[in-house]
Amino acid sequence: MSALPPSPTPWLIALPIPAPALDFLPPHGWDAAQPTPTGHRVLIPWRGELSVGLVVGTSDTQGRGRLREAVHLLDDVPHVHPAFVEATCGLSRLSRTPLGLLLCDFVGVGWEARYLHTVRAVPGADLGMFADAVPGAEWSDASSYAPGLLDRIREQGLLDEAFGAAPRTVTGYRARLWADVPAEARYSEGWQASSAGTQPLTPKQQQAWAWLQEHGPVSRLSEWGSGAGVGAGVVRGVVERGWAISILREVPPSPAWDLLKAQGPFSSQAAWAEAAGVPQSAVTRLLAHGWAESVPLPAPPPTLPPASTRLPRLASDTLPQESIWRLHGGREAERFARLAPRIRRLLELGRGVTVLAPDSATLRGAWEHLSGLALEAGTRALCFSGTLSEVQREHAWGQVQRGEAGLVIGTALALCAPHPDLGLIVVLEEGSDAHKLLSGSRAFVPDLAERMAAVGAVPLALLGCVPAAESLLHPGPVLPPPRQRLHIVDYAAPTEQPQMGPLSSPHLKPSDLGYPISHDLGKVLRQVQARGRQAVLLAPRRGYSALLRCSSCQYTPGCPNCDVSLRFHQERRALHCHQCGYEVGIPDRCDHCGDPMWQARGPGTEWIVQEVKKLLPGFPVYRYDRDHQDDLSALDAGEPGVVVGTQALLSLACPPNLALIGVTLADTWLNISDFRAGERYHRLLRQLLGWHPERAPLTVVQTFQAEHPALQCVLHNRDAGYYPALEAHARQDLGYPPHRLLTFIEVAARDRGRAAQAAQDVADTLHGAGAVSQEVLGPAPSPLARVRGVYPYQLLLRTRNEERLNTLLSALDRRFSARVRVDLSPRGLG
Repeated sequence: MSALPPSPTPWLIALPIPAPALDFLPPHGWDAAQPTPTGHRVLIPWRGELSVGLVVGTSDTQGRGRLREAVHLLDDVPHVHPAFVEATCGLSRLSRTPLGLLLCDFVGVGWEARYLHTVRAVPGADLGMFADAVPGAEWSDASSYAPGLLDRIREQGLLDEAFGAAPRTVTGYRARLWADVPAEARYSEGWQASSAGTQPLTPKQQQAWAWLQEHGPVSRLSEWGSGAGVGAGVVRGVVERGWAISILREVPPSPAWDLLKAQGPFSSQAAWAEAAGVPQSAVTRLLAHGWAESVPLPAPPPTLPPASTRLPRLASDTLPQESIWRLHGGREAERFARLAPRIRRLLELGRGVTVLAPDSATLRGAWEHLSGLALEAGTRALCFSGTLSEVQREHAWGQVQRGEAGLVIGTALALCAPHPDLGLIVVLEEGSDAHKLLSGSRAFVPDLAERMAAVGAVPLALLGCVPAAESLLHPGPVLPPPRQRLHIVDYAAPTEQPQMGPLSSPHLKPSDLGYPISHDLGKVLRQVQARGRQAVLLAPRRGYSALLRCSSCQYTPGCPNCDVSLRFHQERRALHCHQCGYEVGIPDRCDHCGDPMWQARGPGTEWIVQEVKKLLPGFPVYRYDRDHQDDLSALDAGEPGVVVGTQALLSLACPPNLALIGVTLADTWLNISDFRAGERYHRLLRQLLGWHPERAPLTVVQTFQAEHPALQCVLHNRDAGYYPALEAHARQDLGYPPHRLLTFIEVAARDRGRAAQAAQDVADTLHGAGAVSQEVLGPAPSPLARVRGVYPYQLLLRTRNEERLNTLLSALDRRFSARVRVDLSPRGLG
């Protein structure tokens, strides 16, 4: 007796939902000798219809139960890079994040597949038991049947299915054949003279008949009467006496129809009308009367962002050859010029390169400096981000799959680009908080990129104005810092102002320094106005002020949903919560003491705009923050003015005639309980110094912490790696990255007591799994004790490696009385 063939190994397939991968058998007829198509899309039966999933591996559940079969493999080549799939699966397992949630965050194209789908009953099957209208023995369009009906038949193994590619189409217009034009459009009623009249005509009628005999036939009775010079009653009398008859006569085709027949089809009515030289209403009438018809046409390829014509000056490739290396310092153009030879060499070898940017400004700079390399190397460059339309993303993705585009520059969505032969991953500004996803999986893009590089044996390059403390472990050069002109206004030590910069006055007392615009900053702003230059002022926050406070009892209105003060927005006369969006009008009196007087504290963009307008009357002053974005086109054109904004300003191009940058209160970046605050502050200063691509605008920093090492190392022209090295050394005793892995665990519930108890249960569980006191910090209430009505508590895990971390987190794979969320790459802990 011959042995039965082995049953196929189930596939793990992930759906774009917050759930783990699911087990499915391969499609019917799949050759088990073929490798598992990791990274390919597949159609699977899900909740009564076909859904798109992604094959992420094989399952070990063989023989444990009846599994559904996948229906159809959609891709001949991977839709996402297999190394990305493996890295994402590893991150999902370690972070306890549903794999589908991670894929939703990073795979931005392909979840809605287009295909042609036909069905028939398997030979000999009678499907009448399922419904009255069911597939027969011949192939028919699947859309003719309810998806649930087809799924029930499919589940019983009684349905044959065929799939084909469905190219994207647009509606076009073509001329109908003459014989297919409706008769009522090809012919019109007319009148011609007849000799078969039965009654004699009056003289007037005789005149009308003679005119029709000579000039007819005519289209309308009114035309006849007008031509013969008689009234309507006369011509009707001729008809009634039988001396004129109705006929159908052929209508001559319109010139617009002739043109459509000769040159069509056209992709739009407007294009047809323009080619024919007629109003669009004329072609609309032809369509309505059946002279033309709409037809699907292959959609033209969408327009993608053009590559830059700017090419960096190519030199020899002197960058490291290690698996992970770095390049920091200098100006943006210098860094890209050093990187360009490596990228061009890889592109010329036919290998792919992916460049990841954290924000629009960095993406814009990378595209401007690097995209031109692709054409020089005989390939294409693609800019891939969420700003592309669905059609553009699909078209661009296909070019990468086919190997037509070797260079992909984009945001996090570009990480999984399916290069046939990936040769390098470049992460720009790897320490930027903008790489952190703020919702969903909350993944940190550089960490996932490093995992992917390790899995796929692909080199990883880290580039930026400053290295992250964690990046110092890897080799690489630090370029000399750009020229800087830095002046510090020290609010804490006004008598030392002459030593901090050339603008200070020794006679000023602390109360005389000026706030929120110091005398030094005001002096330079007036010079900007006098010389017709441009200035940028960074405000610590949006709105008018951080809070309103009662001048009598010091009461501060707070959010009813969050334990934070409400921010004052003067323009709309409202108090607003920047955590949950709660908003209320300004109360007339204090809720506690009834005093009508309020004092604003902590200037925001609105307040500083108001102060600048007082200081510089008649000078253009703009505002740019999340609440309000003035049109800055005048500044972009080089016209003079001052723009006040939050850090969002740095996502824009630098004004071309920028002469002054003012940081109105640098302490905002330091006064938070986050061990990365100093590193973040240092990065901001370096970004400001290198913001203008050529000049060194005067930078005025107002602060109460003038001796902070981050500011001092910039003042004394230290290179970009100096302060991160200080940070790395200081963190060694604290057991913070890069010396330990730091994992954030949040436990949250709407009841404070339940949240606190669940957090303690989590801590006890970790200690029960063997965690020592040096590894577990907390639990403790979040710095914001309540957010959107939820009470979050937090714990920190400090582990020596991922194996130890996974051991401890495995103890948490059970239910707790509150929501537990694990973040492997916490940012902004304060």
